[in-house]
Amino acid sequence: MTERERDVVLGELRASEARLLGLVEGLTAEQWGYRESAERWSIAENLEHVIAFEVFLREVIAKTMAGEASPGKSVAEKDPLVFGIATGRDTTFTAREVVRPAGRWRVDELVREFRKTRAVTMVFASEIDGDLRAHFFAHVALGDLDCYQWMVVLGQHGSRHAAQMEQVMGDVGFPRG
Repeated sequence: MTERERDVVLGELRASEARLLGLVEGLTAEQWGYRESAERWSIAENLEHVIAFEVFLREVIAKTMAGEASPGKSVAEKDPLVFGIATGRDTTFTAREVVRPAGRWRVDELVREFRKTRAVTMVFASEIDGDLRAHFFAHVALGDLDCYQWMVVLGQHGSRHAAQMEQVMGDVGFPRG
C-alpha cells in the first residue's frame, strides 16, 4: 500500500469512528434498543454488526494477502463504487450470517468493544504491507475488490452504518431523551 493510500484508509477509519462514537454518546437503553420496524436493526445491532464485520474483514484481508498475488489483474475502476458505499444507501446489502447482530455484547459493553476493535484495525491499517492492489476477493454485490479497496470498505462501512443509525434516530417513534 502506498503512503497516500494508507493515509486515505486511516482517514476513513478515523472519520467513521468519530461519527459513530458521536452518535451513540449519552443514549439511553431504550434508545439503544429502538427499532423502526421488526426488519430494521437497532442502534445497538448496527454497532454490533460494525464490530463483527470489522473483525471478520481484517481476518479475510490478512488471509488473502498471505495468498497468491495476481499482479496482472486490476479492479481500480471500482474505486468510485467503493468510496460511495457510505453514501449509496439506495443499494442494500444482506449481511453474511457470521456478521449479523446476535447479542454478542451487552449495550454497556458495545462502545468499549468498538473502541478496542477499531484500535486493532488502526494498527492493522498502519502496518499492513505488500501490494494490496494485487490481491482480490469478492464482495457480495460488487464482485472482486482488491485488498486496498477492502481496507477503504472498513471505514466506509462504519460511515454507512452511522447513516443507518441517524435514520433510526430520525424516526418519529424514536424515544426522545
